[in-house]
Amino acid sequence: MRVLPGPRVIDDAYIIFRYAQNLLAGNGFVFNPGEPVFGITTPLFGALVALLGLVSGGTQAPFPALALGVNTLADAATCWVLIGLGRKLERPTAGILTALLWAVAPMAVTFAIGGMETSVFILLMTATLYFHSSRRPVAAAACAGLSLVTRPDAVILIGLLAAERARQTWKRRTGHDYPPVRLTEIAALLAPAVFWAGLAWWVYGSPLPQSIVAKSVAYHLPREAGFVRLLQNFATPFLEDQVFGPTAIAFGLVAYLLLFALGTVDSVRRKPESWPTFAYPAAYFVAFSVGNPLIFRWYLAPPLPMFLLGIFLGVVRIAGDLRRPALAWVFGAAAVLLSLNGWTLHPDNGPARPAPDMAFVGLEQIYTDIGRQLRGVVRPGEVVAAGDIGAIGFFSQARILDLLGLTSPQVVGYYPLPAESYVINFAVSPQAIEDLRPDYVVVLEVYGRRTILTDPAFLKAYQLIETIPTDLYGSQGMLIFHRTSP
Repeated sequence: MRVLPGPRVIDDAYIIFRYAQNLLAGNGFVFNPGEPVFGITTPLFGALVALLGLVSGGTQAPFPALALGVNTLADAATCWVLIGLGRKLERPTAGILTALLWAVAPMAVTFAIGGMETSVFILLMTATLYFHSSRRPVAAAACAGLSLVTRPDAVILIGLLAAERARQTWKRRTGHDYPPVRLTEIAALLAPAVFWAGLAWWVYGSPLPQSIVAKSVAYHLPREAGFVRLLQNFATPFLEDQVFGPTAIAFGLVAYLLLFALGTVDSVRRKPESWPTFAYPAAYFVAFSVGNPLIFRWYLAPPLPMFLLGIFLGVVRIAGDLRRPALAWVFGAAAVLLSLNGWTLHPDNGPARPAPDMAFVGLEQIYTDIGRQLRGVVRPGEVVAAGDIGAIGFFSQARILDLLGLTSPQVVGYYPLPAESYVINFAVSPQAIEDLRPDYVVVLEVYGRRTILTDPAFLKAYQLIETIPTDLYGSQGMLIFHRTSP
């Protein structure tokens, strides 16, 4: 299900690929050579891609294919671990149904073929919970530690498991046989993060990813945006809305919450130490709702396996109470069929191979073409500014000024802009362009509609050299400008 569509790379994945490419070229783990900025949040996945590139072509390695291979294996392992987790919870059918669903789910497949770290992150999180349920605390801690250097929001699950280990330590005093907390467990958890933090402090001056800083100020969002997006995600885990319309959201909010609650209660009563498995989706929901970052689609995937497991546990419990075990399999088959409805045999963008509908790469295709075009035009020393830097940077190999600030910290001080500057969640700062003077500017029209495109200084200094038709995000084309004033 992942090899069938082939790579359909997301723009952010190209940022990871360029970091890996520069590392292999001897320029360091950076986006722009000579600029030590850590603009991604996944050092482990970036290093893994670079390591595979080292043995498969160096800087010319097939990075999209390498990422797809890693993610395919990771998702296969996740399915296997989900089956094992179901057995540990004494409900093997629930584990099997969750694994079958995750094998075909568009939310799982899209980011595996998209080149992101999501599959590896979910494997490590799921393995952490499996080893925790198996009372193998050192293995659980090791997976948790690796997950923290795959994505920093792993701290949500780590906090829950730390609370459970504290509870177990207290329970040991009353005769329970939980494994004690030993130094090896603490070391296994902290070693990856401490190693990376020390290395990042030495190379970049801070262990905090620049991307987190940039995203916290550059995006303009309603306060309820994260809450609403996550609510929709949890209400339609099988993409029911694509079949039944918006009413499926209201139904799912009630039905799946009840099934999940039933599965949680059933499991925790028998296995009290399993509560972090089911608290994780709720904690994730709260953390991202309160933090309210711009919810990229790959932010929606991590809590889903445990949420799905809870739903299937509830279904299996009901089927058992009714003495109709086949009902669980019927429900599982319906869930798989609904999820397969989220696939298309003939995508209207990217490779003409069956793929999930949500694996849309139309924007990435435009950026790829622009990057290849600029590679033959941009001279050494010239700078290309862009609002989305992944494919443009990877294919142009030019020095990039990131107008969002992920890899260009000098841009961050220009945000946030006044509310009236935004048409959607991001807008280009005209003052940043004026002060930093890039040679080329590539932006969706909607990013600059109320800023640079109405700024006399920008329009005087830059000439529009090409407009590429597109209506993505309500834009009136992709615009390429060249600086004409000295």
